[in-house]
Amino acid sequence: MDIKFESIEGNSIPYMVMMSAFALMAVVGLITTFFIIEKGLWVTGMTNRVPWGLQIVMAVYYIGLSAGSLVISGLYGVFGKQEYKPFARIAVYLAMLFLIAGLLSILTDQGRMDRVFVEPFVYFNLRSMFSINPILYIGHILICVIYLWALFTEKRKLTTIVATTAFGWAFCVHSGTGAIFGFGARVLYESPLLPASFVAAAMASGTALMILMIVGLFKVTNRHVDDGLIIWLGRFLAVCLLVVVYFLMVENLYRAYVVELRSAAMYYLFGGIHSILFWFGLLLVGCFIPMFLLFRRKTGKQIRWIVLASALVVFGVLCERYVIVIPGLTHAPEIIAGMEIVQSPIDEGVANYSISILEILQALGVLGVIGFLFGFGLKYLKLLPDEARIYERAVPAVANIRKDESGVAVGK
Repeated sequence: MDIKFESIEGNSIPYMVMMSAFALMAVVGLITTFFIIEKGLWVTGMTNRVPWGLQIVMAVYYIGLSAGSLVISGLYGVFGKQEYKPFARIAVYLAMLFLIAGLLSILTDQGRMDRVFVEPFVYFNLRSMFSINPILYIGHILICVIYLWALFTEKRKLTTIVATTAFGWAFCVHSGTGAIFGFGARVLYESPLLPASFVAAAMASGTALMILMIVGLFKVTNRHVDDGLIIWLGRFLAVCLLVVVYFLMVENLYRAYVVELRSAAMYYLFGGIHSILFWFGLLLVGCFIPMFLLFRRKTGKQIRWIVLASALVVFGVLCERYVIVIPGLTHAPEIIAGMEIVQSPIDEGVANYSISILEILQALGVLGVIGFLFGFGLKYLKLLPDEARIYERAVPAVANIRKDESGVAVGK
């Protein structure tokens, strides 16, 4: 299947407005970050009890989108499905940008940003997921660069090798991110299912975002994409959502079943704003409504409903990242199992946390950086195909056969 990839002209007024908006967001985020570094992280509302806020939520979210985006490129690069070749380049480019966004989110959350470039690589510790993950993240970006080069140069054998490596590495990256929480000491973090749950949510959110990007980009640039390609991705997204719901159900049933974890489970499920995000943001809006739309015969074959379902999934997984990171910190920690703490320098009980305007400006700044890089790539890299159609395999010609009166087959 001969596909011609092109870049956009990037001379239109909407494009210039978009790039200017992203640049402004990046500048505002940079200024906000310098202000926070000078004054201290306390100005964001974070405390010793809640040292992670919106930026860490967004970091985990972006890393998941990065891993999930590679699923679409893997359909061509790993499994050889030619009909999804038109989406491979844009998927790999987005995967690289999202991982950069995740790293920028982590970087802007640090009180001592200078240590980020030294400590994880000089003092390497195999028993610490904080030490292992920087290696996974940097390796992932390098693999994406090589993957893109193989796609641009049309090196099919190299593409398959690198795509398979990138596919497996992406699973390691998000499993490692999930292990930061799942292998931790906090009651609402510790779970061997969390790495696998992170991967499932990453595949769902990455696929959903790629559906939105593909439909939106092809519509804006007046390119044709066969509905059948999007419909198949919608079905794949529905299956991913089933896996996400299964992991959520098992994990929370386990917490509710074990006596020692029951109090934490009640806090998680019915304890405040995070519980609302869990039941309504994640489960209802992010899982059940999209599954209804995607599995239903009528709406599951209409692009506008698939797009709506994808948008709901993207929002729902963002809620999922929030209810993983924040409640685990605000919930009262059990410092000594079975003992009551009568005096401690750390405040006991449930901690308070709310997203501050400074954190929002930082998050918008990171979004502005990757948005600007994405627009830059569309203009200067040949990322978009001229069209995307269902690949029709050649059918061998068969002679027209008839039988004579004696039953002997003869050609017409």
